Amino acid sequence: MRFAALLAIGLAAAAQESSERQVEKVAAGYTYTQGPAWSPAGFLYFSDIPSGRILEFIPGKGTAVYRDKSNGAAGMAVDSQERLYICETHARRVTRTDRKGKVDVLAERFEGKRLNSPADIAVRKDFNVYFTDPAFGTADDHRELSFYGVYRIAPKGALEAIARPKGRPIGIALSPNGRVLYVSNADERNIRAYDLDKAGAASNERVLVSNIDGIPAGLRTGENGDIYVAARSIFIYSPEGKQVKAIPLAETPSNVAFGDPDLATLYVTARTSLYRIRLDAKGSVQN
Repeated sequence: MRFAALLAIGLAAAAQESSERQVEKVAAGYTYTQGPAWSPAGFLYFSDIPSGRILEFIPGKGTAVYRDKSNGAAGMAVDSQERLYICETHARRVTRTDRKGKVDVLAERFEGKRLNSPADIAVRKDFNVYFTDPAFGTADDHRELSFYGVYRIAPKGALEAIARPKGRPIGIALSPNGRVLYVSNADERNIRAYDLDKAGAASNERVLVSNIDGIPAGLRTGENGDIYVAARSIFIYSPEGKQVKAIPLAETPSNVAFGDPDLATLYVTARTSLYRIRLDAKGSVQN
């Protein structure tokens, strides 16, 4: 009886593990996909950087072109008003597009100098906006700022550099309660955490996860606080920084986003394709 009970527990655990690892390719034929962001309107934004396009993936229908000239759109986020925030790496700026298509430039210069090349972005419920500003390739050769930055755009528009790490910050995400900011570093291959106060100011910088396998290019959080990282595989870490699970893909992932109406699907951009994975966990409502 004891053996049978243990066997049943083992089979149940294996079934759960299997259900969380069924990876489905839902779109393909691109060059380098990035920036997945779920819209409350019921579809996923993602970009194909070399082609200069932002696309929409509509579950059950397929993909459509949202914008032809994306200025190298990388990280994206959508707020509760369905406004789309875009890190335009080629234009070296952060923009916000409302539902009518009006584009506002939120950040383009800091202390009179052009930003390096904004990479990823997160928006808190109170509309504090956080983004990373590394520089890769030719962008590094032509940058005006002397540092790589992590920034906050306050709800009234003020731009503040909250961190100037030696390595290049790239992925960014908020904890479910919006009180912790997570930032990954492409060179150091780690994740730092920052405490955020009620106004959105950051403090208490510390390294939470070290020695990540691959470049941790994109981050999201689950509603239970787990951190999902796109690196060599999809790695999942607890809020304390302990690795919980790894989900391998056929292509190296570049970024992740929770989607579908129940936020229980993890969408993954990975080189030439867009994938999705149904999970037993749900995503955080913070971007």
